[in-house]
Amino acid sequence: MPHVGGNTWAGGTGGRDTAGLGGKGGPYRLDAGHTVYQISDAEKDAVPEEVKRAAREMGQRAFQQRLKEIQMSEYDAATYERFSGAVRRQVHSLRIILDNLQAKGKERQWLRHQATGELDDAKIIDGLTGEKAIYKRRGEMEPQVGSPQQKPKRLRLVVDVSGSMYRFNGVDGRLERSMEAVCMVMEAFENCEEKFKYDIAGHSGDGYNIGLVPVNKIPKDNKQRLEILKTMHAHSQFCMSGDHTLEGTEHAIKEIVKEEADEYFVIVLSDANLSRYGIHPAKFAQILTSDPQVNAFAIFIGSLGDQATRLQRTLPAGRSFVAMDTKDIPQILQQIFTSTMLSSV
Repeated sequence: MPHVGGNTWAGGTGGRDTAGLGGKGGPYRLDAGHTVYQISDAEKDAVPEEVKRAAREMGQRAFQQRLKEIQMSEYDAATYERFSGAVRRQVHSLRIILDNLQAKGKERQWLRHQATGELDDAKIIDGLTGEKAIYKRRGEMEPQVGSPQQKPKRLRLVVDVSGSMYRFNGVDGRLERSMEAVCMVMEAFENCEEKFKYDIAGHSGDGYNIGLVPVNKIPKDNKQRLEILKTMHAHSQFCMSGDHTLEGTEHAIKEIVKEEADEYFVIVLSDANLSRYGIHPAKFAQILTSDPQVNAFAIFIGSLGDQATRLQRTLPAGRSFVAMDTKDIPQILQQIFTSTMLSSV
């Protein structure tokens, strides 16, 4: 039942010590669909450390139990269809985009018609007639349009599974939208391993590199994909408050280049709630552009008021997008993937 304050029943708002929303000292978040009454940050900060620690331990135990339930549960076709059905057309669009991507990586090959280097046997006669450009040397050359990729492209999707995703999902559907986006990527990239290798990591108050889909353990069927979506939801419900957007982005950019690839993409899904944690947009902009090899972008999928639009204005042009509807994401990904082709012309 809806209730405000108190510390006896779970599922309320603005209370203490029990699972709910908007209160303090509880072990984890629990949204029962009621209007949320939010206590002040000062009240939350006044909770003694031992209470926070005990609540954290309770939350961790509940999270581990939830993970066991997810892994042991029967495949729930209706739940998966809720996410998959919502993005079916977008998956189709994204597959067409992926099929039409061109090779970008430069290839080492013989550069002919050079003034220095090794003598090119095919140009000996030209040399006798006074031609100077009769040498060849090894060098990097832009691939021709339509030529096959020598190595797969590499994508790391960094998704926000922080507590604010669960807390404000009832306001703007941000967690559901993030789960739909992940479902879309997992389905669209299936059987694309030769062209595009991907992995998915989460970030929250608990850490900056929460493994959701490792690159060598891509989900093979709907049951495995549903487990990943449920794990995202559970993590957002049970994790500590806090934000590791910057650390998650920085780690992804440094990690992804350790493996050779045709080109590199890091895409960060975030709810634009950076200002709450004192994170300056300039620092985020600096990290997004920290490695010229890596095409790093942010997609804001949640916003209180014009929060996301204001944040987008402060980031480098073309590096961030606002998607308050999942159907916009394939078009955004198309812009991201094709922008790198245009930037090399």
